[in-house]
Amino acid sequence: MTIVDSKGRLLGKVSLLDIGAGLVIFTVIVGIFFFPGTSGSVAQLGVETKNVEVDMALRGLIVTNPPALLATLKTQSTLNVIIRNQPSGQLQIKGVQPLPRSVAVPQPDGTVKSYPDPRPELAYTMDFILTMTGKAQVTTSGVVIANSKIKLGTPIEVEGSDYNLMGSVVGLRVQ
Repeated sequence: MTIVDSKGRLLGKVSLLDIGAGLVIFTVIVGIFFFPGTSGSVAQLGVETKNVEVDMALRGLIVTNPPALLATLKTQSTLNVIIRNQPSGQLQIKGVQPLPRSVAVPQPDGTVKSYPDPRPELAYTMDFILTMTGKAQVTTSGVVIANSKIKLGTPIEVEGSDYNLMGSVVGLRVQ
């Protein structure tokens, strides 16, 4: 009796192709479970978690009642944050700072003075800085909030009970 017969069976029982397919399946399973690769989150293990403050600038927001929106933001404690279209948890509101709308007016002596903008349509337009705090991982490449890197200029979206605001990061402080 030969080890491999004319039909390609080992000891007349098992096909060599079946053994090869079984070995391929076994190596794939071992590769998936024991060597997962480099995919995964941006944050690494052992990275320190610290408190951070994020300043977000909102310019040209058109609202029918700007003081009511500011009051809502000041009374609300947390916001849902979306960074790069990925939900990134919640941050606490630390403060809201309205920015004045002004216009540069040249004076007869050649100087320029800043005055409040008198246009009536600006009664519905507001600019403000929203300061938020929360926990984030601090890595060598920057601050990571819920697996999303955040740097100056990063577009950020905040969501409350009755609003969805989009702005960009203008300040980032690690405490």
